[in-house]
Amino acid sequence: MHFSTTSTAIAHSGRVETVPGRGGSKTPFHGRPISWSPSGCEEIACIDICKMKVAVETATPDLALSGAASAPGFALPDDLSREVYCVLGMPVDAIQMSAVLRRIQLAAAARTPFLISTPNLNFLVNSQLDRDFRESLILSDLCTADGVPIIWIARLAGIPIKHRIAGSDIFDALKAEHSIEHPLKTFLFGGPEGVASAASRVLNGEPGGLYCVGWLYPGYGSAEEMSRDDIIDKINSSGADFISASLGAQKGQLWLQLNHDRLLIPVRAHLGASLNFQAGTIRRANSIMRQLGLEWLWRIKEEPYLWRRYCNDGKVLLRLLFTHVLPFAFWMRWLRLRYEQGENLAITPSYHRENITLSISGPANARHVEKAIPAFRAAIATKKQIAVDFSNTRTIDARFLGLLLMLKKKALKNTGAAPIFVGLSPRLKIIFRLNRLDFKSSLDECI
Repeated sequence: MHFSTTSTAIAHSGRVETVPGRGGSKTPFHGRPISWSPSGCEEIACIDICKMKVAVETATPDLALSGAASAPGFALPDDLSREVYCVLGMPVDAIQMSAVLRRIQLAAAARTPFLISTPNLNFLVNSQLDRDFRESLILSDLCTADGVPIIWIARLAGIPIKHRIAGSDIFDALKAEHSIEHPLKTFLFGGPEGVASAASRVLNGEPGGLYCVGWLYPGYGSAEEMSRDDIIDKINSSGADFISASLGAQKGQLWLQLNHDRLLIPVRAHLGASLNFQAGTIRRANSIMRQLGLEWLWRIKEEPYLWRRYCNDGKVLLRLLFTHVLPFAFWMRWLRLRYEQGENLAITPSYHRENITLSISGPANARHVEKAIPAFRAAIATKKQIAVDFSNTRTIDARFLGLLLMLKKKALKNTGAAPIFVGLSPRLKIIFRLNRLDFKSSLDECI
């Protein structure tokens, strides 16, 4: 058992003491003594500061955590309002880093569950083979393009996602975003043995926007084994705002979904190697290599065993290039050129006893997304099975497909049933298949 922390301010008998904290600074807060407890193969260090409160809080115009929830005019967008594009079945948000940080701030302040996913090439490969993994992306509250191949595919398809926002970039930005008076309380979960504790010491050893209130090394096991009550209780007792998991992409996404309703920490993300980068056990590629899309070569140098994964992902990408990427890019560009201008979109609802059917007439593209959102929102409010009829639609683009993914997410959460898509022309069926979207042959199947 290895246990080490930096000095902090600890409350004794209701009193608040000020002792040296990160980087020698002095920060008063209420709390309880640092505690640790071993459990089998687990190594745990949990700094329980659930009742942490800065003695003097000052609301700032940059949405510091103390005032973000009450700031007028600022709220987390609902899923239908997100600018999401469908990239071969994965939802990807077109978003800037500043907006990512603001959403994290707002979710943390409001204690609202907020799941972040960072799709890269490995995510794309897994999403093509694993339906549950793909569903975990759809059910996420934010999906940023982590991998350069995702940017390349978007460019080929004419999708306006131009900037990579990797999980490690988000972690680094959070370190620098907030003032030291209002750090984001962070819990580190997973990673190789000793890495989370080392990352905790680094984070708490210097001033910054993240403060580690606990870490846990769960050992090796399945997502279910890592979801025991004692593990979840220890995580929740930390009072953290943000949990960063490092369990491997598939296991990490599954673990976050399994425990979505059990975790009390609002902001959740699987940020993989970010933990290693923070601990200093692995060095990250420099900015030039990252911009050139060569970070994978650097990762192989740092972690030689990764060559097998990258080799396999590369082979799958090569196959997908001809079977999915190029066909998807061709149809997106052709349909955009063919139907860029012209008719308007009309959505007509038909109410049935068990479901509601939305009949779409006209081009289902980015120009008409804002018109479709109120109709989709009204359909969700009925709490009935939703069917979307595309019989009078000749074209659809990646933006509207992204909206359909968000409709699916909202419907699954609202009724437990995914929307049904019917009336597709042969051309639209090809596009839906390329994006792993299920559809029915006729409306009769869902009435």
